[in-house]
Amino acid sequence: EVQLVESGGGLVQPGGSLRLSCVYSGFIFSRDWMYWVRQVPGKGIEYVSRIGSDGTSTSYRESVKGRFTTSQGNAENTLYLQMNALKPEDSGIYYCAAGPTACYVGRKCPLWGQGTQVTVSS
Repeated sequence: EVQLVESGGGLVQPGGSLRLSCVYSGFIFSRDWMYWVRQVPGKGIEYVSRIGSDGTSTSYRESVKGRFTTSQGNAENTLYLQMNALKPEDSGIYYCAAGPTACYVGRKCPLWGQGTQVTVSS
């Protein structure tokens, strides 16, 4: 069964850090992209980051560059998003997804997790 399961969200103060995990199964990540996106209240789905199957081709939303890092685990089918220097504007429901370029637009990625909530607040 194809699944993507996110975890690691929670409540954190501004400037704090969280590491999100996405454990996936049922497919081989070898050709397409894996993404982190977030659903922000009143703003819809926002692209956060992507990573290629080689584990080295990454890109980030401009507002998170230098603060967020996405990576792949070696011993497990796991995607990570390390989030540092968090800001209130980073709050939202974070999803991992897999599929072709920009498949998160219109929620068209063939593989999509259930989301984990991140709240950055004092």
